[in-house]
Amino acid sequence: MKTTHKHYICSAAKMTQMADHSVNLVVTSPPYPMIDMWDDIFCGQDPKIETALKKADGTLAFELMHKVLDKVWKEVFRVLSSGGFACINIGDATRTLKDNFALYPNHARILSAVQALGFTALPCILWRKQTNAPNKFMGSGMLPAGAYVTLEHEYILILRKGGKREFTSPATRENRQHSALFWEERNQWFSDIWMDLKGTRQAMGKQKNRSRSAAFPFDLAYRLINMYSVKGDLVLDPFLGTGTTTLAAMAAGRNSAGYEIDPSLLEKFFERCNDSLDHFSSAIQHRIDAHMKFIQGRLDTGKPIKHENTHYGFPVVTRQEKELVFSIPVSVEHQEDETVVVNYDIPARETANTITAAPEKAIAAKTRRRKARAEGLLFPDFDSVP
Repeated sequence: MKTTHKHYICSAAKMTQMADHSVNLVVTSPPYPMIDMWDDIFCGQDPKIETALKKADGTLAFELMHKVLDKVWKEVFRVLSSGGFACINIGDATRTLKDNFALYPNHARILSAVQALGFTALPCILWRKQTNAPNKFMGSGMLPAGAYVTLEHEYILILRKGGKREFTSPATRENRQHSALFWEERNQWFSDIWMDLKGTRQAMGKQKNRSRSAAFPFDLAYRLINMYSVKGDLVLDPFLGTGTTTLAAMAAGRNSAGYEIDPSLLEKFFERCNDSLDHFSSAIQHRIDAHMKFIQGRLDTGKPIKHENTHYGFPVVTRQEKELVFSIPVSVEHQEDETVVVNYDIPARETANTITAAPEKAIAAKTRRRKARAEGLLFPDFDSVP
């Protein structure tokens, strides 16, 4: 199995390299309007924004910034296939202009724009980033009637183009089964409030006014890609930044494309991809470890495990998990046209009897897992034989 990954250094307002209906999933986080660290990006695309900010006309600046983003959302709608999803991570902004403190509701403005394009808005996710200290306050502090609520969350807007995606052929249905989630992952990931992922801060070198990026964490992109696409799909990020979405697509066995207007953010990106192979394996191993911990918890409470994964032999809760297969990134190739190709391996199927529903055998498997991990095995639960 192989996947390909391409990035383009240009604005996503015109994604001429992307054909109509060619993308299965969009995962992105745009520059946030009315957050001052992004002023230069917006002003460079429309000088009227700088004028509005100098005049302290926040309402006009806010609208002009979103008109810049509107061009990208129009292109996203064009390239997305019927039944495809767009996941947009966006935070609202607060800002003071000439002593006037106000909230600028970015998520609401984007929802209005994309629904006008024809997107269907689905229940969104509130992501509590947990990056602000709990004792931070704005306004009059402990004195009433002059304080402001601190924003501690962002939104992940979930949008769909057209109706439900259909998997009509035997091959597509099989691939969908191989891309399944664990039962407990499905329960946690499809909650409308995420409190287990912390925001990330990344140094941006010597770039002025950008001491940190607004990049979302790898786990957020990896989770969304697994939730809303299948192996081999094409994932697009029109605001690629440092390439987090591409890395998550690599780990998940998806193809990807991305657009970024600042080439400095993607310097030495191939080296980063190659250096991330161990991280990709760790992300998959973490899913396995979490699943085994969950299974052990069910066994400890006397709950039966009725099904077994046919590829690896570990217990699963539902029939839909029986054909789940992990594709492990093992090497990265850099092509002359800047395309990155990732090669994958699939762990062997002969794993029966490694882990069973009996608690004592599950505990023994945990001991083997610790020993096997020390020996460098990726999936020690079912790569090691007792």
